[in-house]
Amino acid sequence: MTVARLADITYYPVKGCAGIALTEATVTPSGLLGDRAYAILDEKGDVRWQWGDPGLALITPQLVDGELTLSAPGRDPVKGEGATANAWLTDLLGGPSTLVRVSPPAGNSNRLHVVSRATLAALNDRLAARGSRPLPMNRFRPNLVIDGWPTPHTEDEATHLAIAGTELTFTERTIRCAITMVDQETGRRDGPEPLRTLATYRRTRGTDSDADTDKGIAFGAYFAVRRAGKVSVGDEVTRTARPRRP
Repeated sequence: MTVARLADITYYPVKGCAGIALTEATVTPSGLLGDRAYAILDEKGDVRWQWGDPGLALITPQLVDGELTLSAPGRDPVKGEGATANAWLTDLLGGPSTLVRVSPPAGNSNRLHVVSRATLAALNDRLAARGSRPLPMNRFRPNLVIDGWPTPHTEDEATHLAIAGTELTFTERTIRCAITMVDQETGRRDGPEPLRTLATYRRTRGTDSDADTDKGIAFGAYFAVRRAGKVSVGDEVTRTARPRRP
């Protein structure tokens, strides 16, 4: 039997900006430590997101010892918060922008986003059959990537995951939005894939399981933290499967 393992860990210090790959991470009751600890607001006070501001994908945040540094191609990095960082973001994004700390963290409702490599491989097979190029995992911005599950969408069928000393509990499938059509390497909109192909086989009507409350195109799953701890790339992942309906 193939052993499933944690293949990748990624956290996103600033909501909407580039993710940072980790080899190990602390899992807190609200998710990965430092995940979505900051957000960028527009002139109306609304959180900027990638479909509206695809250039966010090119901003790389580093959070070290509580100090945030932002960098982007062709620009000098900026450290800290306040007027200097806000001016840097405003110039880059082309509109008034304010960096703010968020408590509790922004997005994902204090959960971890989990996707398996088998799930992405199944999508890429369908994309190839339609003459489209394969897509990288970063289009879906997961926190944890699992390798070793032979069946796509195994994350949908898990009630619990155990990784090292942590325990995670399934909450619902991840309903995808237009952000999946932003190329994370170029910071440009790049539709209609993957939503066009996902819509042919991953549309949920909110009735597939008791946990599914949203309607839309599902890819990946959200898990709440039941037991906090530390995880590392290579850790074994065990799951408790949801009983299949007769």
